Amino acid sequence: MSTINRLKSTAPDFDVTLKKLLAFDAEQDDAIESATANILQRVRREGDAALLELTNRFDQVNAPSVAALEIPRSEWEQALTSLPTAQKQALEIAAERVRIYHSHQRQESWSYVENDGTRLGQQITPLDRVGLYVPGGKAAYPSSVLMNAIPAKVAGVSEVIMVTPTPHGQRNAMVLAAAAIAGVDRCFAIGGAQAVGALAYGTQTVPAVDKIVGPGNAYVAAAKRRVFGIVGIDMIAGPSEILVLADGSTDPDWIAMDLFSQAEHDELAQSILVCPDADYLERVRASVNKLIEDMPRKDVIHTSLTHRGAMVKVRDMNEACEIANLIAAEHLEISATEPNQWADKIRHAGAMFLGRYSSESLGDYCAGPNHVLPTSRT
Repeated sequence: MSTINRLKSTAPDFDVTLKKLLAFDAEQDDAIESATANILQRVRREGDAALLELTNRFDQVNAPSVAALEIPRSEWEQALTSLPTAQKQALEIAAERVRIYHSHQRQESWSYVENDGTRLGQQITPLDRVGLYVPGGKAAYPSSVLMNAIPAKVAGVSEVIMVTPTPHGQRNAMVLAAAAIAGVDRCFAIGGAQAVGALAYGTQTVPAVDKIVGPGNAYVAAAKRRVFGIVGIDMIAGPSEILVLADGSTDPDWIAMDLFSQAEHDELAQSILVCPDADYLERVRASVNKLIEDMPRKDVIHTSLTHRGAMVKVRDMNEACEIANLIAAEHLEISATEPNQWADKIRHAGAMFLGRYSSESLGDYCAGPNHVLPTSRT
């Protein structure tokens, strides 16, 4: 049985309690910061020699050179052709939807002429080279390959360099297949802070890039923070978040699963449900306790919901929208019979999913909008 915090907006201490629940300490552990600084310094000074030694040690591989860590395109293509048909089609469909969506976001150059003949404007040009970090440790994310590489190619970036760790030499076929589909140009089997350093500074084998994007562990996040200014970065992302505004008209089992969709990411992920119907909140709580036992990552979900999850009883849906604007969640679902009227009241959210059939997990994989989103109210 999962214990999830219960809040009422009418409680005198509601604001304080909510603020405490939302608080996330983004301070990095001193040991992580020190280790990261040392790794980056070594890569900057020693280049390939440091990158090779660190990769062999941390990933427990025995590569003779950094050049040997480059994964040839033939291996990506082989990974793609070897995938089961359903997986291959899923990647291709998702890639096409991401490509179509981001083509609408592409910026164009513009100019105007003032009365005295002065011409002013903005010239939009793509970056020359971008580095894409793809996790390869506890979990692999082919969707992150699509979400980062395809927008770069839509924007006209000439070269996308992908780095992904391969612990014990294990290479993820789905990640390599996604690279082939997304138009990645080169791929290296390197990871951690040393891979970020290689992309930022360049080595004898790995070219320096203009911007580094993609998620990673605490060492990767610390490294991205340190190299920002030498290169661009996308963001320093915190734990994943979902906020569901519900009017009580959706099957409570569905809402429970939507809360799980982020809680399963890691123990620090945050899942919050806001609803004006107290009886419905109890039904969702019952669904959570019923369904959690069958979840492959039930222990992670339980910890996430217990420490950072919440069910919030509000006066009405208008107040729910006010609270949503305060939380400014990474993912916001409005699970209601008429979601658009409430969406018009939302000013702060990363991505919105409107209606009872619009699941956040669709956005993570195949709807088309990006899943690289701001967290922790940023």
